[in-house]
Amino acid sequence: MTPPAVITAFVDAVNTGDTAAFLALFAANGVVNDWGSRYVGHEEIRIWSDRELIGVQATLQITSSEQHGNEASVRARVGGNGYNGPSRFSFSMDAALVKEMRITAD
Repeated sequence: MTPPAVITAFVDAVNTGDTAAFLALFAANGVVNDWGSRYVGHEEIRIWSDRELIGVQATLQITSSEQHGNEASVRARVGGNGYNGPSRFSFSMDAALVKEMRITAD
């Protein structure tokens, strides 16, 4: 299954290191839940991304995806200068924006 456009844009923003495009995909009060640690709003998400994602030149390669209504998840192989390996990214979406992204084990 092809991921929703917002997830494709998310992967593109990460892979090109485009923090502005990445943040624009989240609602103003959007949340990143990284293994139980929560980051709320664009400023906290940017700080998290600088430390854990775009700031460590992360790359994402989607290996599978599924969607049920406004919920979608992708399995991805993560590369870069931080964590490397499989992860699951689950998204709660509202129209074209991410309300919450949860990162868990694959």
